[in-house]
Amino acid sequence: VLSDLPALVQLLDCLDSAGNGPEQTVVIDGNASSACKRICTERQCLYLALEPNRGRQLDAGAVAASGDVLWFLHADSVPPGNGADLIRRCVEVGYIGGYFGFTFTGAQRWYKKALSASINLRARIGTPYGDQGLFVARHVYHQSAGYAPTPLFEEVHLVKSLRRMGRFGPVDAAIGVSPRRWERDGWVRRTLNNRLMAMAYMAGISPQRLARYYHSIGSG
Repeated sequence: VLSDLPALVQLLDCLDSAGNGPEQTVVIDGNASSACKRICTERQCLYLALEPNRGRQLDAGAVAASGDVLWFLHADSVPPGNGADLIRRCVEVGYIGGYFGFTFTGAQRWYKKALSASINLRARIGTPYGDQGLFVARHVYHQSAGYAPTPLFEEVHLVKSLRRMGRFGPVDAAIGVSPRRWERDGWVRRTLNNRLMAMAYMAGISPQRLARYYHSIGSG
């Protein structure tokens, strides 16, 4: 989480309301916020503060977690109520890890559905990104490449590593993702910027340099 407490509270509410949710919740705060720490104490979550770097934050959560399966969620995620059960079933049938489908929260306009469909196709033939609720058996994570210590595209090497190591695939359910950044930046502009960033990363431009550009144009 990074300066997104309302979304974090909504996520924790969602996890708390699940009948058979996660056994442990670890929150890695990139803002060292006393308010965030207080919320975590009230919710009996493990709280850790770290410099704002998404890859380092996610890896720190993996190291701190004690469960057999790790489920990585961004603060503004809206996972399905039975998400933890779906993960358990995947692991029971031999998956080492996987990811959820992508869908936007709110009213389902045609452009939301079209973009969600393209993102889900990309995830199947390429790399699912972190906002799709990646999960992995804990012992497998520590044998894999892990999250890269970078502010962007931190999951790419991890996903490639997991695909080589065993069965890694989609869960038949979707995680809701807030459309607020697309609504703020404009749907076409935001989508094009995201694709250009991905192409630049594949062309060899460092995630650190891309992150500076990303934040300079008001993304995040």
